[in-house]
Amino acid sequence: MSNVQKFERKPRVAIVFGGRSSEHGVSVVTAASVLRAIDRDKYDVLPIGITTEGRWALTADAPERMAIDNRRMPSVEQVADHEGAVVLPVDPGNREVVYNEPGSVPKALGEVDVVLPVLHGPYGEDGTLQGLLELSGVPYVGAGVLASAVSMDKEYMKRIFTSYGLAVGPYTVIRPREWERDAAAARDRVLAFAAEHGWPLFVKPARAGSSYGISKVAGPGDLDAAIEEARGHDPKVIVEAQLRGREIECGVLEFEDGPRASVPAEIPPAADHEFYDFEAKYIDSAEGIVPAPLTAAQTEEVQRLAVEAFEAVSCEGLVRADFFLLDSGEFVINEVNTLPGFTPISMYPRMWQESGVGYTELIDLLLQAALRRSTGLR
Repeated sequence: MSNVQKFERKPRVAIVFGGRSSEHGVSVVTAASVLRAIDRDKYDVLPIGITTEGRWALTADAPERMAIDNRRMPSVEQVADHEGAVVLPVDPGNREVVYNEPGSVPKALGEVDVVLPVLHGPYGEDGTLQGLLELSGVPYVGAGVLASAVSMDKEYMKRIFTSYGLAVGPYTVIRPREWERDAAAARDRVLAFAAEHGWPLFVKPARAGSSYGISKVAGPGDLDAAIEEARGHDPKVIVEAQLRGREIECGVLEFEDGPRASVPAEIPPAADHEFYDFEAKYIDSAEGIVPAPLTAAQTEEVQRLAVEAFEAVSCEGLVRADFFLLDSGEFVINEVNTLPGFTPISMYPRMWQESGVGYTELIDLLLQAALRRSTGLR
């Protein structure tokens, strides 16, 4: 019997969304989908939005006001109160959430039993929120502090994969002090990397997601602009060689008996886009193929590698693992996402739908996994 079933009342779920990163709008869209789908007969729900300035706001439970409108991403401000702030407990023995409004006595909002964070990017997916919840003693969905931080930093994620024998593509990193101290030397190092691995290169923020700030660079003349574009999202930049092959994704979900992999999906080349960028993902809704047209042996191999990646980074709850299937037949891992896109049309839920786990059940399984484990060292 799971912890969810042992509650004398319905467990209270705080759905935390928005945040300070450039992926704020994506998070709001995800939260709307979760609010629509979560089983209200099984869970009480408290939606909490974090504004782009970092204020934790009490928000309306109004997913219809949290949609992409005329190619514009939504924001927490559309559904938030405009003065008060929600305060999480910092005492592990107290899970009472408080609402502070200027000029008013603090108002108790009740205890929270588990947090479902649907934040993407820095200040939410990178271990910072997870650290706060660990200090508060509140269980939460998804990876812990270390796994979240490592999976957000593309350099250290690749280093860990390599140490576990997982194949990764060629890359180099431009660190903040290096660029600020001697940009010319850093540029020369990237040019030497290009001379070895060829153009085009992909220049990315090292700690961002949803394809924000990524440029496909055809030659030296576009390099500086691409680096500055990436640095607009993160002062640390990663430069990757182009891998020629098919883009394959696979979901991993934690069950009571351990993690399992979904059927894989394929991301075909996006029409009218240089690569699978933000516009292709969220605005033009490029279609993935689920399940991916792979042989049985290839499917089994990518599922095995996805679970290996999940374990290598010490993940919990869920992961979407992204691979390239090279012309040689080798799978090369690109990255894992500990809080992947989670709308019903996002690849992670679609892969699990095809694997026999519907969207509402998927949310339930994630919450049960979070409630089974404690915070702290584990």
